[in-house]
Amino acid sequence: MSVKRIETRKMGSDLAAMDRPGEGPGVQIPTVDRILSAAARLFAARGMAGVGLREITAEAGVNLAAVNYYFGSKEKLLEALFLRRAQPITAERMRLLACCAEGPGRPPMLEQLLEAFLRPAFSLGLEAGVDGATFGRLRARLSVESEELYRRIVAQAFNPSTRAFLDAIDAALPELPRAEVEWRFHFMLGTMIYTMAGSGRIQSITEGQCRPGEVDMALAKLVPFLCAGFRAPVTG
Repeated sequence: MSVKRIETRKMGSDLAAMDRPGEGPGVQIPTVDRILSAAARLFAARGMAGVGLREITAEAGVNLAAVNYYFGSKEKLLEALFLRRAQPITAERMRLLACCAEGPGRPPMLEQLLEAFLRPAFSLGLEAGVDGATFGRLRARLSVESEELYRRIVAQAFNPSTRAFLDAIDAALPELPRAEVEWRFHFMLGTMIYTMAGSGRIQSITEGQCRPGEVDMALAKLVPFLCAGFRAPVTG
C-alpha cells in the first residue's frame, strides 16, 4: 500500500487499512499507532492547546518528520485519532439500530434504542482497556475546549448515526413535540459523555459502590433512568 499524507476525505479508509496486520510495509503500522496513542493520551490529559507536536513525538518515540508525513498538522492528527476510535462505535450503533423492532417478549422500543445508542460508546470507551478509557476522557475534555474544531470533528464522525437515532427516538415518542425530544436527547448526550470521562468522582463519593466503568451495570441503571426522562410529561 502506498502511504500518502492523510487527507480528511479519505482519512477513515487510510487508517482502517493501516490497522490491518500484514498490509503495507511493517514499519508504517506501528509508527502510526504509536503516534495516535501518544497523542490521545496527551490530548486527554492536557487538552489540545496544552500539547505540542514535539511532545507527541517524544511520547511516541518517533521523529517530528513522521508526524508531518502521516498527518501534516496537530489538527489533522486529532481528527485522525478521533475518527479511528469513532468509526467502530458508529458502525456498531447502526448495526444495533437495524435490530431494534417491536415484538412479543422484546423490551419497549425506547429501551431498545437507548441501549443500542449507549452500549457501543460505553463498551468501546470504558471496557476497551487503556485506549478506550483515553478516548472517553479525550471526548469529554474536547467538549469544553477547541470548540470549532471539536464540533467539526464530532459532526463528521457522529452526525449521520446520531441523527438516525434521534429520528428513531422521536418516532418512538409520538406524544412529544420534536423540540422536546431534541432537548432530552441533548441531556442524554451530556450524561453519556460525563460517564465516559471516567473522572472517578462518583467512586470517591460512594466508596466504590457505584462503578460506571462496569458497562452492564452502568447500562442497567442508566437506560431506565433516561427512559423515564424521555417519557416525562412536558412542563412549562
